[in-house]
Formats: sequence, structure tokens, C-alpha cells
Amino acid sequence: MNHGLDLSAVLQASPPSDPTRRIYVNRNLDMAEIEAVGFDMDYTLVQYKQRALDELTIEKTIEKLVTSFAYPEEIKSVKIDYDFIIRGLIVDKKTGHICKVDQNRVVGRCYHGYQMVSEEERLSLYGSKPISLTSDRFIRVDTLFSLPESTLMAGIIEHYKQKGEALPVNTGELCMNIRSAIDEAHCDNTLKAAIIADPSKYVHNDDDLGPTLHKLKLAGKKLFLLTNSEHYYTEAVMSHLLDGVLPYFESWRDYFDIILVNGRKPSFFNDPNPFIRLDQHGNPLDEVVSELAPRQIYSGGNIHDLERMMNLTGAQILYVGDHIFSDIVISKRSAWWRTALVIQEMRDSVTQTVNHAADFNRIYQLDQAARQIDDMINYQRTLTRSLERVQKLIVALTSPETHVIDSTRERAEKEIEERKKQLNAMLKEAEELEAKVDRSFNRYWGRPFRERHELSHFGAQVKSYADIYTSQVSNFLFYSPDQHFRAERSFLPHEREHL
Repeated sequence: MNHGLDLSAVLQASPPSDPTRRIYVNRNLDMAEIEAVGFDMDYTLVQYKQRALDELTIEKTIEKLVTSFAYPEEIKSVKIDYDFIIRGLIVDKKTGHICKVDQNRVVGRCYHGYQMVSEEERLSLYGSKPISLTSDRFIRVDTLFSLPESTLMAGIIEHYKQKGEALPVNTGELCMNIRSAIDEAHCDNTLKAAIIADPSKYVHNDDDLGPTLHKLKLAGKKLFLLTNSEHYYTEAVMSHLLDGVLPYFESWRDYFDIILVNGRKPSFFNDPNPFIRLDQHGNPLDEVVSELAPRQIYSGGNIHDLERMMNLTGAQILYVGDHIFSDIVISKRSAWWRTALVIQEMRDSVTQTVNHAADFNRIYQLDQAARQIDDMINYQRTLTRSLERVQKLIVALTSPETHVIDSTRERAEKEIEERKKQLNAMLKEAEELEAKVDRSFNRYWGRPFRERHELSHFGAQVKSYADIYTSQVSNFLFYSPDQHFRAERSFLPHEREHL
């Protein structure tokens, strides 16, 4: 049968771009239909040097714990493993355990300090049923900004565990004290002042960011900045990042049609907060905001007035952010904006995936073979049970007939045992190979988007709520502003089986 066009040359061609710079697609998104593109700032337009920022945050937090919360001086000597925490984990305030949850909200691997919790204890505490992530008992580690909080908690727990001593407070208080200390360091500008004083130490310079925003503007897209950060911090960091990058943009403000600070997401999407125009020093002006002018900076605001003033709504707007809940889930649920998730740590994840492509292919082949052997074993089991029933039902069997049935059963049972050995060898190889691959991603938690054989909870959120996702905003530079991002067609198992 002639199916039309010859697609072999197209399908066999390798993608031209660096896989760490690609934009990955969950749902079809036609950029030609997008009239406005909004951006979060922190960890979206501005990408931070994670290790340097973690060290700064933990240093300042420990100082606050000692001075404001009367923790002993010895916590300044706590040894921190900065590679321990990844995004997508949860903290159990009741036990102090840090856990990874799969797409069904079932707790998988679990650590107390830097020591893995036994399978028996994990099942005793959490069972195999979904846990409620909305419970006050659990804290989500859902942004890169929240990594230091859990990193420090694990370090303090490990410190006292190794000494054989009790914590200065219970684990619930420890969680909340650390969070309060970090909040205090943010609110009194301890952290932000250090970043502003030496931005190159903490902020990645991205030479492609200015050209990317310019390319989108040239294509007629309205660009807006919507960040929870304050005026002074936004001004300082964005100036560092974009001022002087392109000759025809006098200031970073020229890249955007609308600039909104103190956005208070997720409140921005749910509550009727007013827009307040700020003067050049960030002071509020006493005037009613009826339109949003270029080069001006506004504070607060809400989604409904923003859409009205832009004369745009819903699927005409693409919002690009890093916070899976405040940026992506809420904007999708509240307004049906199209969504692009920036996952800074994806660069390493994609690199490791490419490096271990042969291992992943082998794991897939082992899984497929194991399924076939399971089918063979089940067939032989069915055969032996059928022969048993025949012997029970037919009493007057002759000796030759009995011999035939017995020998057939023996052969089937022998084949079952051989297939079981083969299956166990395959499963063992797959398990060892998967463990090796997991350790290359993170020796504690494995792959961020998976938990064992399932998607992780974070991976499932990415799949469910992010129309597209990528490692950095400037990856849009390698695509047309009118690019039609096409998702792979989804298949159910019974359909995929026959492809």
C-alpha cells in the first residue's frame, strides 16, 4: 500500500540542536497564536549559581538560628552535603524524614539525615497508599530557592545523629525555625544585599538572553515581567543581566512592555490586588492605574486587570516560570494561560540521559524480554493446571495416558523453573543497571523526574501542567517566534503494543 510521502530522510535526520538547549513539548503549542509572553524573574530570566547561593543562604540562616532562635554555636560546624537535596522532595515535619514521592503520591525512598530509612520503617510510616501533600505535616521542596532549607535540616539531623545526641528541638520545630530564619534573612535583605553587592558571584550571565527577548519583540509579541521580587532587587539584578547587552536597548526596561514587581503570586491569580505605579526609587505613587505604560514599574496587580489592559486572555498568553505551583499550576488553572516551565537543573539531567542512552535502551530491552518470559511462564502454569484437572476428572486413565500427562507436566514444570531463573537474572541485571544510572544523576535520589518505575511527583506535575519545558529562557533563541511546538501522539498500552 502506498502511504504517500517518503518520510525516511526526515525521520532519520538527527536534531540539529544541543539537547540541553532544546524545548520539550507535552502539549501542542503554536507560538503564532501567542500574542504576549510573560516571564518570572528568579530562576527564570535570572539563573543563579546554585552552589554559591546555597552556601550563602545556609551561612546566613545558621547565623539567624544562633542569634534569633538561641541555637547552640556548634551548629556552625555542621557538615553540609550540598549535593543531597534535589527539587521535588517532601519534608515530613513529624519525623524529620525527607522523602521522594511518585506520581501516585506514594512515598518511595526516604532519608533521615543522610541515612536511608529502611524499607520496613518506610512502609510502617507511610504504607503504600497516597499521602496528602496538602497536609500541614509535609513541606514541599518545589523550587531551587527552597533547597538550602532542607539541605541544612538534613545536615543538622545528621550532625546530632552521629554524636548520638538528641536535637536541640523536635523535628517539627527545627523545620519551622529554619524556614523562619531563611524568611528573616530574605525580609531584612541579608541575602539580597549580598547578591547585589557581587552579582557575578551568584548570577549566571547569559549572552543569549537579550537577543532572545529582542527576537520575540521583533515578531510582535508583547513581553511582560511578572515577579514576586521587590523593585530595588529587580532593578539591580535585571540591570546587571541586560543593561548594555544590545546597543539599541538603553535599559533592561526597554525589553518589556509591562513590568510588574511584588506580584504576590499565587495571590496575583486569585485576588483583586490593585496595580500601584512606582517612582524611579520604588516609592508608590498615589494615583489610579487605568493603563500599564512601557518603561514604568508597577507593584501588585491581578490577572483580570492585566488581561483587560492588554486586551488579551487565556491561550493568547504564554507564561514562563520556574515555580511549578505559583507560576505553572495556578496560571493554568486560573486563566488557562499557556505555560512554559524553566528547569535550570535539566541541563545536567539531559546530559546524563544522553550519556546513559545505551543503558536506558538495555533496561527497556530487559523489561520487554521480562514481559515475554512472564507470558511464557503463565502459559506453562496454565498447561500444568489443566493437566492436573484432567487427571482428577478422568479416573479411568490407562498407564500410557498417565505417563504422557505426567511427562508433559514434568517438562512444563522444568521449563517454568528455567524461565524463572532467566527472568530473575534479567530483573537483577535491570535493577543493577537502573541503580547505576540513578547514582550518576544523584547518589541519594536518582533521577529527578522518576521514582523507581514511576514518574516522580515532580515529573508528573511537569507532564500535567507545563505545555513546554526547557532549561533556560534563551533556548527560545533557537526556534522561530512562530514555532509550532508539536507533542508526540499519546497511546494507551494496548495501542502502543502494536506500533
